[in-house]
Amino acid sequence: MERLRIQGRSHLVGEVTVSGAKNSALKLMAAALLAQGTTVLHEVPDILDVRYMGELLQRLGCRLDADGGTLRIDVPSSIEYEADYDLVRRLRASITVLGPLVARCGRAKVALPGGDSIGSRGVGMHVAGLARMGADIRVEHGFVVAEASGGLHGSTILLDFPSVGATENLLLAATLAKGTTVIDNAAREPEIVDIAEMLSRMGAKIGGIGTSLLEIEGVEALAPVEHTVIPDRMVAGTWAIGAAIAGGRVAIRNARADHLEIVLDKLTRAGASIQPAATGFEVRMERRPQAVDIVTLPYPGFPTDLQPMMVTLAAVSEGTAMVTENLFDGRFRFVQELARLGADVRTDGHHAVIRGMPLLSGAPVDATDIRAGAALVLAALAAEGETVVSGVHHLDRGYPDLVGVLHRLGAQVMREPDAEFRR
Repeated sequence: MERLRIQGRSHLVGEVTVSGAKNSALKLMAAALLAQGTTVLHEVPDILDVRYMGELLQRLGCRLDADGGTLRIDVPSSIEYEADYDLVRRLRASITVLGPLVARCGRAKVALPGGDSIGSRGVGMHVAGLARMGADIRVEHGFVVAEASGGLHGSTILLDFPSVGATENLLLAATLAKGTTVIDNAAREPEIVDIAEMLSRMGAKIGGIGTSLLEIEGVEALAPVEHTVIPDRMVAGTWAIGAAIAGGRVAIRNARADHLEIVLDKLTRAGASIQPAATGFEVRMERRPQAVDIVTLPYPGFPTDLQPMMVTLAAVSEGTAMVTENLFDGRFRFVQELARLGADVRTDGHHAVIRGMPLLSGAPVDATDIRAGAALVLAALAAEGETVVSGVHHLDRGYPDLVGVLHRLGAQVMREPDAEFRR
């Protein structure tokens, strides 16, 4: 295990080029299972989660070849149908292979997933939706077991909540089901649009892309394609908020401002200047931020993945902010670590009240998930003195070349072995 040693009071100045979206690339890799042959993905991020998903696909019988940001996935005519716990426990996105495996093999056995410790995220809607499509599905001995020997059939599925994972799994399964499947109250995230657009190019018939009502007419077979992953809005948002927290000027390349409208609006209200730039935008902050309230909601609302960074922004802002978390009940766990840096944060259920402090102070802290880790790194940049952030493996799951990016932006940061790691 490793940790980051960060010198505080560092302004961020320079450029960041954002790679493809983690939350899209992992699901596109799972979508490749639907078509025999070679699927080619471009702008795939070099992160641990992609490697974990790659190992899982190899266990299922695929051959993978990575060259820079390009990933070739060779899917055989016959694939395995069991995803073991030793890989699935590391990566929640692995549950996305459930739909493609049932659709291709008529059966699947996928271990219940792991991933970030940010609260309860069950697979109930995945299971219920596949059952409506004709799968005999159950959970036993830590596995989701699904069987549909006669194939899946179309159905109308109303999601209780616009779950991203359930929408993705059911969309993937429905492409090869007999008849028409309607997913009502579907999630609308840009990553789902990216998946639907690739599936359409593979030969899937999908109506309502980008809306909450998806209509999928099943086809006999899909064909492999070449596809470029959309930019990672969470990485772009992290660096945009980072510029506001630490101060300075950061140009964010290969970023979609239209995917971050509410985030950029909040940063503007906090006092940042946002300017369009070539293939992206620039964020400039030349004074202490003003406190702003946020409420996390499904897209196009404020994304829960960027909530920890906004709590950190509020911690160094002038005034008091309220942050309301509506999606994951464990997102506020990291505030105990932020408090070690001197932040004044009080939580009550799914609300947090943050009173801004003129200056944070460096201390040892521990990253418990990807986004919490990123928030603590940004807090360290704005703190006086030295901060040591343990649990860097979480950051490696979502942020390519984190230390290199920080160096290029002028931060003083060093990666080193974590001799005190005991878990």
